[in-house]
Amino acid sequence: MSSLPAPEAPAAATAPAVIVRTVLFDSEESLLAYLPAVAADGEPESVVSWVRRGDGLVGWGTALDFSAAGAGRFREAEAWWRAVASRAVVRDEVGVPGTGLVCFGSFPFADDSADAARLVVPTTIVGRRDGQTWLTTVSLAAHLHPIEPPSPAAEPAPPVGVTFADGSVSPSDYAHAVAEAVRRISSGALDKVVLARDLIATAREPIDPRFVLRRLAERYENTWVFAVSGLLGATPELLVRRDQGLITSRVLAGTIRRTGDDEADLALAASLARSSKDLEEHEYAVRSVADALAPHSSSMNVPEAPFVLHLPNVMHLATDVAAVSADDASSLTLAASLHPSAAVGGTPTAEAVALIGELENMDRGRYAGPVGWMDAHGDGAWGIALRSGAILPDDPTTIRLYAGCGIVAGSDPESEVAESNAKLIPMRDALTSS
Repeated sequence: MSSLPAPEAPAAATAPAVIVRTVLFDSEESLLAYLPAVAADGEPESVVSWVRRGDGLVGWGTALDFSAAGAGRFREAEAWWRAVASRAVVRDEVGVPGTGLVCFGSFPFADDSADAARLVVPTTIVGRRDGQTWLTTVSLAAHLHPIEPPSPAAEPAPPVGVTFADGSVSPSDYAHAVAEAVRRISSGALDKVVLARDLIATAREPIDPRFVLRRLAERYENTWVFAVSGLLGATPELLVRRDQGLITSRVLAGTIRRTGDDEADLALAASLARSSKDLEEHEYAVRSVADALAPHSSSMNVPEAPFVLHLPNVMHLATDVAAVSADDASSLTLAASLHPSAAVGGTPTAEAVALIGELENMDRGRYAGPVGWMDAHGDGAWGIALRSGAILPDDPTTIRLYAGCGIVAGSDPESEVAESNAKLIPMRDALTSS
């Protein structure tokens, strides 16, 4: 699908004008250390993040925001962003992807979700790339204000008294759904479907998203640690990055849980790399990404075989797809064309998404949807919102956690329940102080 603006998209003259300034910032502090505490009467969704191995972007405050629901959410968001960018006055003294005018976004998985797509332009952004740190300020005022470099914030407090309870989908319900999905696949109705379940975590006091983000960044350095509008997580899967004409995408499909014993884990990694079930699941996911990127690419490199990506709790089959851009499609346009990939939906896409709606018995919200950032030139990075949770907008003491598994003909229901439990560990652990 294309997410280019429709003819009825809002004209540039109706978009708000913003004043943007980016300057170099001398800092060796962790980016996440700059995120300020949320005021007692504030919203945890006011902080945003996209950080991996110390590089990336964080921001706070809201200069502009946008929401859209339904099947046109990508197209409407793209149109709004182009209108905002067309009226922005930008003074960028750094000039790399991620400087100047930047928005952060997250999108619901399904067209009929009760949740909405969000784009947020923070008032303050701190970014880092290749050892270079910068500070961006965004204002609706008609002139530039003096820039005051931020200071690291106080340490966030850990969540207090966290308890966990089944969400909309219990483990037994999930096992039954997997069994039915295997039956449908075996009958030839489809090749693969991704089914998810949820878990509710409740604390005695409002959850500070900064604590969760720091814990995830410390323990999962190979992931992109994200926060947008109350959605928090650490995704190992890069849906798409557009960086000055180069398009890249990391595909993950096929998972095995780690034991903690290095020798045993090496043997498990070798078995994962030979598993016909996991290789089949992975092939579907890679093919769906390559097919979606092809119309926007002049050339593409798809490795013949996946590698095994080692994370602290699980290992995945992974493939990095690279392509050269053939048009001016923005990173959000590319993300829209890729969503939902076989890694989070299934194959064929329409049949898999329909079966998810039939068997999953919950609204995924923005789980498994695109999450990331984009600058005024269309460069940016969008991951898939996996290993994540959403703080409830009307109850900051509660966060709904999600995990999903790819189901193919060889899937075993109890093994998939175990895999979903393993995928919930990062967020569960990030909510505890031990």
